[in-house]
Amino acid sequence: MNLSEHGYRVDLEWTGARGAGTTGYRAYGRDHTVRADGLPDLPGTADPTFHGDRDRWNPEQLLLAALAQCHMLSYLHIAVKHDVVVTGYTDQAEGTLRLNRDGSGEFTSALLRPRIELADESQRELADSLHRQANAVCFIARSVNFDVRHAPVRP
Repeated sequence: MNLSEHGYRVDLEWTGARGAGTTGYRAYGRDHTVRADGLPDLPGTADPTFHGDRDRWNPEQLLLAALAQCHMLSYLHIAVKHDVVVTGYTDQAEGTLRLNRDGSGEFTSALLRPRIELADESQRELADSLHRQANAVCFIARSVNFDVRHAPVRP
């Protein structure tokens, strides 16, 4: 087993055929289910702008969630290495998607707003500085081709 490589697998099932399939743009639903062994099913869809269901996760939200999760997990790891005791962590992340005239689109940026609670408030400056290191080691942030910025929010 190669310890420097890790594989991941998800199964995807489109559930929006509605009987007519893709006979027209409005003839089919965007609903789908994402599955992984041992985990609850994740109900997915398109963004409501693209005829999706507001009650399901869309890929844009999932990408932003992956960035926020990865940053948090990377940050907590870096905090331990610097003896910074984090007692709470929340984030209100936002991303910007640009649509192009040819129907394509891409994320142009993401802004994470982590709010860190500390056991020792005198470490606030150090704690805020650790976001740069966390971004540098976050697998997801390193894998995207747009800026992932951080604006720590103080409690």
